[in-house]
Amino acid sequence: MSSVYPVSRPRRLRRTPALRSLFQETEVQLSSLVLPIFVEEEVSDYVPVSAMPGVVRIPEARLAFEIERYAKAGIQSVMTFGISHHLDEAGSDTWHENGLVARMARICKETVPEMIVMSDTCFCEYTTHGHCGVVHDNGVDNDATLVNLGRQAVAAARGGADFIAPSAAMDGQVQAIRAALDGAGFTDTAIMAYSTKFASAFYGPFREAGGTALKGNRKSYQMNPMNRREAIRESLLDEQEGADALMVKPAGAFLDTIRDIREATHLPLAAYQVSGEYAMIKFAAAAGAIDERQIVRETLGAIKRAGADIILSYFAMDIAEQGF
Repeated sequence: MSSVYPVSRPRRLRRTPALRSLFQETEVQLSSLVLPIFVEEEVSDYVPVSAMPGVVRIPEARLAFEIERYAKAGIQSVMTFGISHHLDEAGSDTWHENGLVARMARICKETVPEMIVMSDTCFCEYTTHGHCGVVHDNGVDNDATLVNLGRQAVAAARGGADFIAPSAAMDGQVQAIRAALDGAGFTDTAIMAYSTKFASAFYGPFREAGGTALKGNRKSYQMNPMNRREAIRESLLDEQEGADALMVKPAGAFLDTIRDIREATHLPLAAYQVSGEYAMIKFAAAAGAIDERQIVRETLGAIKRAGADIILSYFAMDIAEQGF
């Protein structure tokens, strides 16, 4: 038995709900949550995502209604993902002035100007092959993709996006996007880099939600989940290139990475509780194995405790409607 017992009794601070609340070290606030949304063009009805119970593809015609609903519930930030019906080899719809990327940002900002709009900047939902860039010789051409990422970023910024969020995992993408934005006069448009993005099995349900046509995998450009030092290096490179905020994706299985990067940078740090994390909680709760409400709050708290300032989560609306 400890030599300081019985003088030291930590349980004194846990005795009542009021004491536990007073001494709680970590809190998650609704203002720090970002809601990822899926918007599909040229459909008339919501499309449920079977692998993600409670998540739907929003018809573009209903996007304004949904943004108003989110804002009334207290959601302050959304991340937009588009399901395009205009695919080609390069994903060129993403940089058209009236393409889906630009329209999503424009609708969100015109409907609720104070809503923070983050535009996921990639090509996987807009290409016939489902990869995140230009494919040459059975591989993604990094530098050719950089040019197109800059074009997409400018289109999103013209639409009103507050943040460009590049998730393509190309080397040099933050620098290329910063140069394109600045060159087009969007010096105030910020970049939230998917700076440490792992080639993770936790993304599985997203493929149904996003409608990607990918065959194979993205391991040649997304990170090996087993590499801890490289994860830190990736985020610090994006900081050097001019990112305004960094991100770790996925979140729950990489709390150590969140902590590592938090200790290595002073930039704001986001973490993405991804589709697989969401689905596991939903299906386990449906089976009666866990208490969904408690598990959601515990997992979000763990991500925050590890060092994330911002959390992207499909549970954000549940939190908004139910409270903590």
